[in-house]
Amino acid sequence: MTTSHMNGHMTEDSNTDVKNAELSEPPRHREMAVDCPGELGCRTLPVRRSAQLERIRQQQEDMRRRREEEERKHELDVNASMRLKKLSQNPKIGIDNPTFDPVEGNVPEGPSNLAKVLELDDLLSSLKHIQHSLVDSQSQEDISVVLQLVQNTDFQNAFRVHNSVAVNMSKASPPYPLAANAQDLSQEVQNIFRTSPQKDGQELNALLTTPHLQALMLAHDRVAEQEMQPQIAAETPQDCTYETMTRYGGETLKIVRIEKARDVPLGATVRNDVDSVIISRIVKGGAAEKSGLLHEGDEVLEINGIEIRGKDVNEVFDILADMHGALTFVLIPSQQSKAPPARETVVHVKAHFDYDPSDDPYVPCRELGLSFQKGDILHIISQEDPNWWQAYRDGDEDNQPLAGLVPGKSFQQQREAMKQTIEEDKEPEKSGKLWCAKKNKKKRKKVLYNANKNDDFDNEEILTYEEMALYHQPANRKRPIALIGPPNCGQNELRQRLMSNEADRFAAAVPHTTRNRRDNEVNGRDYHFVSRQVFEADVAAGKFIESGEFEKNLYGSSTDSVRQVINSSKICLLNLHTQSLKVLRSSDLKPYIIFIAPPSQERLRALLTKEGKNPKPEELRDIIEKAREMEQNYGHYFDAAIVNTDQDKAYQELLRLINKLDTEPQWVPSSWLR
Repeated sequence: MTTSHMNGHMTEDSNTDVKNAELSEPPRHREMAVDCPGELGCRTLPVRRSAQLERIRQQQEDMRRRREEEERKHELDVNASMRLKKLSQNPKIGIDNPTFDPVEGNVPEGPSNLAKVLELDDLLSSLKHIQHSLVDSQSQEDISVVLQLVQNTDFQNAFRVHNSVAVNMSKASPPYPLAANAQDLSQEVQNIFRTSPQKDGQELNALLTTPHLQALMLAHDRVAEQEMQPQIAAETPQDCTYETMTRYGGETLKIVRIEKARDVPLGATVRNDVDSVIISRIVKGGAAEKSGLLHEGDEVLEINGIEIRGKDVNEVFDILADMHGALTFVLIPSQQSKAPPARETVVHVKAHFDYDPSDDPYVPCRELGLSFQKGDILHIISQEDPNWWQAYRDGDEDNQPLAGLVPGKSFQQQREAMKQTIEEDKEPEKSGKLWCAKKNKKKRKKVLYNANKNDDFDNEEILTYEEMALYHQPANRKRPIALIGPPNCGQNELRQRLMSNEADRFAAAVPHTTRNRRDNEVNGRDYHFVSRQVFEADVAAGKFIESGEFEKNLYGSSTDSVRQVINSSKICLLNLHTQSLKVLRSSDLKPYIIFIAPPSQERLRALLTKEGKNPKPEELRDIIEKAREMEQNYGHYFDAAIVNTDQDKAYQELLRLINKLDTEPQWVPSSWLR
C-alpha cells in the first residue's frame, strides 16, 4: 500500500499493527507533505477524463445554464437608475433585505451591524427619476400607477411596519452560541473552586453542581452544536461549502465543494487501495473537519476536474500542492455504515516519555506527527483511532492549526514492551545487583528508603501518559514542596535558606524516631519520640512517606507530620529520597516536586570549592550521573526543575516557582480531584 501526506491538503495514512510489525524493519513507504515550499508539487499533470466523470460534468454544466436562463427572465432594464442597478447587481439585497444601504449599495457583514432599510422618500425619488427617463407612454402610465400606490396612506403605513419588522428580524435572536463546550468550562470552574475558601467560590461551585444547571449546560451544548455548523456557512456566503448527491451507472456519487484559504490546511490523509485513492483520516482543525463533508472511507474520483483514480498518492501530492480557493471533490461515499460521531471530551494528559515523529518509522503520517518531551501537557481532542490520538501541546493551540498525531496509550505500551523484550533477549545477563552492591558500600550516612519497597514495580512500569486537571491551591492549605536532587547539588542549602529567611512562611515536618530523647530535645519539636512497636505498626499502616534504620534506630517522615504543617497555613519543605516520591504522590497531600539538578562538571567543581570542598573528578562525574539516573527513572514525578549554577539565582527561581502556586492554577493528576 502506497501512501502520501496532505499536511495542507491531503496526506497518506497507513494502518499500523504493532503486533505484526518488526521493530527493526520500518514500513517501506513514506508519506509526503503537500504544503511545502520549493519546487515540490509544481508540475501540472495531463488531465484524463473517464466517460462517467464527463457525464457528471455535463450534468453540472446543464444545471448552470438552466439557472442562468431563469435569472435572465427576471432581469430588469435599470440602466436609467444607478440605485436600482446596484440592486440588480446584488441579488441578495433590496427592499425585502434590510441590510441594504440605498446610498452606498453595500451589505454590512456580521450579526452585530444595525440593519438599514430603504426609506419611503428614497423609493419615491427613484420612481420619479425612472418616470422622467422613460419615453414610451405605456411605461410612464405604469409608473404613474405605482406612484399612486406608494403615495397611498395605507401603503405607506404598511411600508413602515415592514421596515420595523425587517430591522427586528435582522437582529440575532436568539443570540448566536459562542461555544459548544459549556459543560467542559463548567467542569474546569468546579475544579478550581472545589476547595476554595471564599464564600463566593463555594456558592458558585454549589450552583454549578446542581442537576438543573447541569441539564441546562447539556441542552445548551447540544443546541449549540447544531446551530454553529450551518450558521458558519450561512454567514460566509463566499465559503460556499456544499454537498450534492447524484447517481450514475448504479453507483451513488457525492459532489463536495470546499473553500480552502491558503493559510488553512485541508487536514485529511489518503491512501492507495489498488487503483483507488481513499480518504483514511480526517484531522481536527482542518477545513475538511470543519466542513463535515469529507469522511473516512470516501474514494476520491476527481478534484477540480482532474481524475484521481489510478494515480499514486505522490501524484495526488503534485496535483494538490498549489490548490487553494474552491476545491470540488467527486467522491464515492464510504460503504461503511457509521453512526454519527459522539462528541468527544478533551482529555488533558502529562507525557511521561519523549517523542520525536521523525524518528518513528510507524507514525502513519510523519508530517502530522506531534513531537513532545517528558513533562509536556497534551490536550487530546480525539481518540477515535486508538493507536494514534490527535492532540495539541499546551500553549501551542494558536500556532498549531492542525492537531498532531501522538501514539495512543495502549499502542505505546505495547511497542515499548516489545522493545524491552528484544533488549532483554540481546542482554540476558543484564543485572543491577553489582551496581547496587557497589553503591551500598559507600552508604555511611542516614538514608531513608521507601517504606513500601516497591522499587521493582517502578522499574518495570511502562510510562506513557497521566491524565491531568487544573488545580488552584487554597489560600489556607498550601501544597508541600519537595526538593529532590543528588548529594552536593544544593537542595539542603536552599531548604535551610527558605526556612531561615521566611520562618513565618516555611516549616519542616517533625520526623519520628525510636531513639532515646536527649536532654536538649523537645518531643514534638525536634522529633516525635515513639517506641519501636508503635513505629513498626505505623509503617505497616502506611502512615510514613519514607522510613529507614540507622545505627539500630528507626527514623521516618509521616504524612500526619506534613499535614500538621499544612494545617498551620505554612508551606512544608521536604527533602526526600527519590524512592519515596511515589508514596508521597499517592497521598492526599498534593505535593509540588522540584528537581535540583547539577550544572556542568567545571561549574559544579567551582561551587563545591567555594563551600570548602575538594571533590575528585570521579566524584563530580558520579553526581552528574546520579542526577541523570534520577531524572530518567523518576522525572515523570517532577513538576519543575532548577539547574543550580548559582545559589542566589537558584534561590530566586525557587521562590518564583513557589509564589506562582498562589497566583496560577497548576496541572495536577486528575485523580487528586476526584
